[in-house]
Order: sequence, then structure tokens, then C-alpha cells
Amino acid sequence: MNEILQENKLTAFIHNLSPTSLKFPEELLQSAAISLLTNDFPTTRKEAWKYTRVGRIAAIKAATKIENSTTPNPVTIDSNALTFVFENGVFLPGISSVIIPEGISIKPLSLCDAEELSQIGKLATVEGEVFTAINVAHANDGIYIKISDHTLLEQSIQITHIIRGENNVSNFRNYIHAGKFSKAHIIQGFFSQNAKNCFSNVVTEIVTGENAFLTIDKIQYEEMGNFHVATEEVHQEKDSTFTINTLTLDGTLVRNNLNIGVKGVNCATHLNGIYLLKENQHVDNHTIVDHCAPNCESHELYKGVMDDSSTAVFNGKVFVRKDSQKINAFQSNANVLLSDSATINSKPELEIYADDVKCSHGSTTGQLDDEAIFYLRARGISEKSARHLMVSAFIGDVLGKIENEKVLEFTHSILKDRFGWEF
Repeated sequence: MNEILQENKLTAFIHNLSPTSLKFPEELLQSAAISLLTNDFPTTRKEAWKYTRVGRIAAIKAATKIENSTTPNPVTIDSNALTFVFENGVFLPGISSVIIPEGISIKPLSLCDAEELSQIGKLATVEGEVFTAINVAHANDGIYIKISDHTLLEQSIQITHIIRGENNVSNFRNYIHAGKFSKAHIIQGFFSQNAKNCFSNVVTEIVTGENAFLTIDKIQYEEMGNFHVATEEVHQEKDSTFTINTLTLDGTLVRNNLNIGVKGVNCATHLNGIYLLKENQHVDNHTIVDHCAPNCESHELYKGVMDDSSTAVFNGKVFVRKDSQKINAFQSNANVLLSDSATINSKPELEIYADDVKCSHGSTTGQLDDEAIFYLRARGISEKSARHLMVSAFIGDVLGKIENEKVLEFTHSILKDRFGWEF
């Protein structure tokens, strides 16, 4: 009986969503349709969703038609970047970059040909993954980025997604391929403007080719009353370096699924994240780093600050496969609870099937040090400022991983506006 009720929720949720007009491979569309027919929304009985309830997402009565009647206010992180703006998943050419440098191909998926769209779905499976299946079957649009071999891109690529309106659902799809010996920096910004009870469902497939250097800075800043599920599937080839910095700064419920397959030798993988919560916000970070080849290293650092009745989840898993020797893998999750009602569920994990490795993981949770606060107050600093200083210092080493100054400045401005923190 429960399964029938849950299936009815899924059916009701997708009822008003328009089928995608993108020419995805027919096999992928069929697989997504089967997945939606045979799966339910995940419940807390499923281990991967044990601490995250998606009932509020499932209850959204999606608008039958999304109105994009006016141009949204532009949100610019880096004014010098190649910028591509989407509203409710729909590309806005009027406020996006027109001139594209040589060596890269950037276009909305709606302008891609069949060969380009054939790359969609090779990394992100729809089997048993309801949100990915919804994304395929009802994709609005997305971005296709292909960086040619030996291209060193000086400008950042900036992808801005704005959700607006009420009860709107944006299924946003991205494909990024960094060719051999290429280097690029991508900024992903997710924002809301006059949005209420909206849902952004984002799937991004990323390939880093041999000796490629790819860095992604992702900022999630959708206001309270809105929901966000993001899935990144990453494939690393030999000698590549992949870095992603995930900054979750607002939103009622945010779930990040970050899955990295390290398929080649001599790869470096860097995952960094902060999540800052208050009121009844909920953020869930699920990461997987799968070492399938020897002589690689991965570094993972996530830090969270929770206030009021907010909750957070961190589940980080590192696999070291058989014969993947000489692996250095480090994982750390640290959290500060600013109130007695805040909650964190942290579960770092290692699964090691090789014997010549150096791996460690750890998780810490605590409160601000009262003695340190007293020390600062004794030197003329107010209690509020002392707390801000300590929180800033706590997340400072994660922010220090961000190399792009424009992204860092933008993040500091958000933290000042939302929390009153000074850096």
C-alpha cells in the first residue's frame, strides 16, 4: 500500500512536466521512462537517503507552463568571464556571451546536433535514480561545453541559472568535456529571484581528458522556500587534475551527489565544500571517489556551520579498487553547531581492496570554544564579532582553496549580507 501511495506521488509530480524537446538518444529516453515507471521517490528506508526526506519536493504541484515574461536581473560573479544565463532551465541569449574564443565549443543543448547529444547519459545512470530519470525525461535545456585538446582557456566560463516564479521545476542538464592537455575554470551559479516552492534538478556529466586541468566553483544561493538536487558524474583520465569547490549558502533543502570515477593513472582529485545553515534548512552532501587505477591521490575537505534548527548530512565514500596501488586518499568533515537544536549526521567511509595505500578519514563536530570567545572579548571585541571571527577562521581553510579572486569576493559579499560576517 505504501508503495502505491509513493508511486502516485511520483506520477502526480511529473504529470504537469512537459516532456523534453531535446533530441536525446532514444535508448536513454526509454530507460528514463522505465525508471520512472518502476521506481518511487526515495524514502528514508533507502540508505543513501536515510537522513533526507524529499516529501516537500514530491508535494510540489508543478506549474503547467513556465512564464519567462521579463528578463531577470543579471547575477554576475566574474564580469570578465564567458557568461551563459538560463532562467528556469531556458537559455537567455540576449544576456549571454556571443563571441566564443577558438578552441572551445559552448552552446545550449537545444542547439546541439545528434552527435553532440549522443554524449548525454553515458556517465549519469537513470537506473534506480529517480531525479536523474526525471531530468532526462523532462529536461528544459542545459549547456554543452567541449574544450579542444591543448587549449588553455584564459577566461573563466560562467554558467548562471536563475529560478523564478511559483511551483516551477527546472530540469537543467550539462555536459562538460575537457580535452587532452587543456586547462579551464568554470563557475556555476544557482540563484533565485522572486521564487517560491521551486525546484532545481541539475545533472552534470564531466570528462577530464589526459593531462587536463579542470576547476569548477559552484555556488548554490537559492533563497528559502526552494529546493535543489544536483548530481555530478565525473570521469577522470590519466594524468588529469580535477577540482570542485561546492559552496552551499542558502536554500530550504539542498542535496549534492558528487560521484568521481578516477579511471586513469597519476590523477589528482580535489573536493572542497562549505555549507552554512540557519532556521530549518537542510543540506545533504553525498560524495564518492572511486580509485580504479594506481598512483593517484584525492583530497576531500568539507566544513559546515549549523544554527537554529538546521540539519546537515555528510556521507563521503572512497573506494580503492584491487590493483589500484600507491593511492593517497584523505577525507575530512568538520562541523560547528551554533545552537542546541542544530543537527549533523556525518559518515565518512573507506573501502580499500589494495594493500599499498595511504588513506585516512575523519569527522569532528563541536561548538565554538567559550574560552577563545572570552579571550577575544577580553581584548575589546564584542561577543557577536568574536563569534563571527571564529566562524570565519573555521571555514577559512576551505575558502582558501578557491583560487579565483572574483568567486572569493562574491562569496565574501554573500556571507556579509546574509550572516553579517566580515573577512
